[in-house]
Amino acid sequence: MTGKAKHRKTKILLLIFLIFFVISLMSNILGPIIPGIINSFSLSYGLAGFLPFAFFVAYGVMSLPSGLLVERMGEKQVLLLAFALAAVGALLFGLNPGFGFALASLFIIGLGMAMLQVVINPLLRVTGGEEHFAFNSVLGQLAFGSASFLSPMLYSYMDQNLFTETAPSWIALLENWVPVGMKWVSVYFVFALLACVMLALIGLTRFPKVELKSDEKIELGLTLKKLLGKRLVWLYFLGIFSYVGIEQGIANWVSQFLQDNHGVDPGTGGAQVISYFWGLLTIGCLVGLVLLKFLDSRMVLILFSVSAMLALLTGLTAQGNLALFAFSFSGFCLSVMWSILISLALNSVDFAHGTFAGLLCSGIVGGAVVPLIVGSLADSIGLHAAMFFLFIPLGYILFIGVWAKPLVKNSRVTSFKELFNRHDA
Repeated sequence: MTGKAKHRKTKILLLIFLIFFVISLMSNILGPIIPGIINSFSLSYGLAGFLPFAFFVAYGVMSLPSGLLVERMGEKQVLLLAFALAAVGALLFGLNPGFGFALASLFIIGLGMAMLQVVINPLLRVTGGEEHFAFNSVLGQLAFGSASFLSPMLYSYMDQNLFTETAPSWIALLENWVPVGMKWVSVYFVFALLACVMLALIGLTRFPKVELKSDEKIELGLTLKKLLGKRLVWLYFLGIFSYVGIEQGIANWVSQFLQDNHGVDPGTGGAQVISYFWGLLTIGCLVGLVLLKFLDSRMVLILFSVSAMLALLTGLTAQGNLALFAFSFSGFCLSVMWSILISLALNSVDFAHGTFAGLLCSGIVGGAVVPLIVGSLADSIGLHAAMFFLFIPLGYILFIGVWAKPLVKNSRVTSFKELFNRHDA
């Protein structure tokens, strides 16, 4: 490969990592701003639960169709369409700060994010080379995790600087568009600008042609029907549903919970807890990579599920800083669940991995349903009691860890020396 070709490949890889970053930045902002939206529109908790519902239900709607769109239109066109939807949705939210427009815009943004999730991994595989795919995937997840950590901080920064005498000039410019009592609106103007920048960068980039592997293709008809007829497919679908539901149930409601029960300011302390939640989730992914080299994946899933239950119970019952730490630490406990559930599922069938993966990604709709259930229960029994509902999906993931019998188990070593010897080999 010539120096020019290597330079071009590096630029495309950096752009792909930036896409990972932007997906996460736009997907994980709802938790910090939900208390502000509730206050702005005088919403019940049940109605507020429709905000994450509108965003994550788009994943259930769009995951399978996105795979077909990629095959028909190509990766670049789907990327452009996805960011165009994100820009339109963010502007709709920013220019029309009302509850109805919020639901519509979040659904539109969610459609775009679902499309990006489907495109990004095959594109990363081809651009970086199959031999580097695992390493580049970890880098992509680090980019995703860093944005999850920074997203609440972005809101906190806007909240503390808008309508102040010391506000930077670019924030002062936003004051012409952001209502005084709705500082949370500002983040969507930032997202709209960011989506437009991504459109320009993608439009100027020539991507390599992606030939989907057999396990990346989505096949409908008899293949889909055969999968849907298998009990284990539904059990693993519910596993992904439960995981994303727990993740979003904590991330979307913890700031409001801390405000109600501990008097924590959502714009500072609440946003910080959510930031640490995502940051520790990212760190946990790296720790999980090491553990999976020494322990059976089912055992790791059981260990982290029990730890998540203890962390959530502590967060809901403890006082002071211990509660804040426990909610943050719950992110670490959830960190390995997505990857282990996906691998257990795909290693439990010997056909149609691409279609099965598409079905599993549709389980992201759990991020729509579980926060909505928590919000609806909160109107009747209070948010404190409603948060205990999260133990149901957590218990189900623990059940998966005990029940799963994959056809292929994860490869393990017995010592660090063996691990390094394998790596060198």
